[in-house]
Amino acid sequence: MTANFQERSRQEERAVQSEISSPAQFSPNRTRREYIGLAARGFAMGCADIVPGVSGGTMAFILGIYEELVMSIRAGARRPFWRALLRLDVLAALEAVNARFLVAVLAGIAVAVLTLASRLEWVLKNHPVLIWSFFFGLVFASIVTVRKQIHNWSVPLWAALAAGTVGAWFVVGAVPVQTPESAWFLFLSGMLAICAMILPGISGSFILVLLGKYQFVLAAVNQRDVVSLAIVGAGAMVGIVTFAQLLAWLFRRCHDLTIAVLIGLMAGSLRKIWPWKETVASIIDRHGEILPTVQRNYLPPAWNGEVFFALGLAVAGFVVVMALERLGEAK
Repeated sequence: MTANFQERSRQEERAVQSEISSPAQFSPNRTRREYIGLAARGFAMGCADIVPGVSGGTMAFILGIYEELVMSIRAGARRPFWRALLRLDVLAALEAVNARFLVAVLAGIAVAVLTLASRLEWVLKNHPVLIWSFFFGLVFASIVTVRKQIHNWSVPLWAALAAGTVGAWFVVGAVPVQTPESAWFLFLSGMLAICAMILPGISGSFILVLLGKYQFVLAAVNQRDVVSLAIVGAGAMVGIVTFAQLLAWLFRRCHDLTIAVLIGLMAGSLRKIWPWKETVASIIDRHGEILPTVQRNYLPPAWNGEVFFALGLAVAGFVVVMALERLGEAK
């Protein structure tokens, strides 16, 4: 009887692990309208990914698709996908990686990057306070909403949150460096940036800034430099599949602790997203562009029209996230 009980327990545990680790649990039969909604969420992620300091992972968290995204990416390195691929069963392989979900989200991201890269670059140069204010409201609201995923806060969870906050605070304050433009470094940059890109709070674009490759990649997008983009993209593919394994394992083993760390990362990133900054030191890169290396946050010196407009955009960003959360709960 004991042996039967132990065997039954093992079978139940395997069933639970299989259910948790499979992206299929997230992917019911969606309608065309729902897939359009996924593409719109991908578009929002792409907009965030372009801006240094704002994480596409944060947007995925805000929009409620983060865990499905991680599990679907992770499935690309799992046995069911490769077994189906070796059998040339394309439909089974696509189903194993939740392909419809991934295609909808990635299509939205691609459209955002290709259509908005130049426009966001212009807004960041000419109206930085306004766009940072809106994103500050988005990220601050996401901290408020995501914390509700943890029902019972404990000392270890608060410690994990504090560690994530401190870590992100120092990472986003790091000084960008000058780096080579050879293929191996572009590949490495893609790997590191994509890992950060799916972490809420740490921006993949900002990692590119730290590596001295943000303007290079942005210019490659605007100039349709296919070769450079292919190298960065190959690094991103390798990085995202391997890093997703770790994230999925953390979600399965210690879900609340992982969420606490991710909330901390978002909180620490607010240092970078603060709208009012003073450039203390800067360098001129090899393309002749002025690149800030040290910036100091400050409070606006006077309450003028721009300040009120910026505060209004921050409130608008906050309200958008809260409204999305209410809509998701009602649904």
